[in-house]
Amino acid sequence: MSSLMKFIGVDKIQKAIQIFQENGGLKASLIKMLRNDELKSGTLVGVDKYGNRYYENNAYFVGRNRWIEYADHYWLDYNASQIPAEWYGWMHYKTDLIPTKDPNRPHHRWMLDHTENMTGTSGQYTPYSTNRPKIEAWIPPKK
Repeated sequence: MSSLMKFIGVDKIQKAIQIFQENGGLKASLIKMLRNDELKSGTLVGVDKYGNRYYENNAYFVGRNRWIEYADHYWLDYNASQIPAEWYGWMHYKTDLIPTKDPNRPHHRWMLDHTENMTGTSGQYTPYSTNRPKIEAWIPPKK
């Protein structure tokens, strides 16, 4: 009987219901699907100082078993440059130690805080030049 239930797919439906429950119900799961394009269940490994949450579930394939849920204040405007360097190493399997449990991680006063890449936003870097442009745009004469 259990092989028939497995053949029909009852175990998949039970797993989907479990994932919906772990993600906070149907409404919260739909919002998470809108933001992240996928719905996973896993254990919370840590939270960085920007509010990003990092998860792991070794039942998924290697390379897909660690993921991030960006902080809620980013809403749909998130990108990979918002991951700090200390968590980048864990996300990309350079180390299995999370930043809070890694004794070899350097902490110096002169180290700058993480900043995201602002390209394409109003905060992007724009160089200032005092030189005249070599090519000037043609402006048609007025009649």
